[in-house]
Amino acid sequence: MVPSPCRNICVMHEPSGHCLGCGRTLDEIALWSVLDDDDKRAVWALLPERLAQLPADARAAAGEAPGTE
Repeated sequence: MVPSPCRNICVMHEPSGHCLGCGRTLDEIALWSVLDDDDKRAVWALLPERLAQLPADARAAAGEAPGTE
C-alpha cells in the first residue's frame, strides 16, 4: 500500500496548481483513494521537483517549516 503524501498543509498555490504541503494537484488529491499503487508511485515521483519549484515564501506562509522536504 502506497501512503498518501499529505502533510496536513492543505493550501493550493494558484499559479502552479500544486498544494504547498504535498505538491499534488487538486485532481491528484481527489483521485488518490481510487488510484492504483503504480499510479500513486508515479505521483510520488513528481512531488520533489514540484515542491522545489514552489516559492519558499509561499510554503512558509502556508506553515511549511523552512528546509522541510
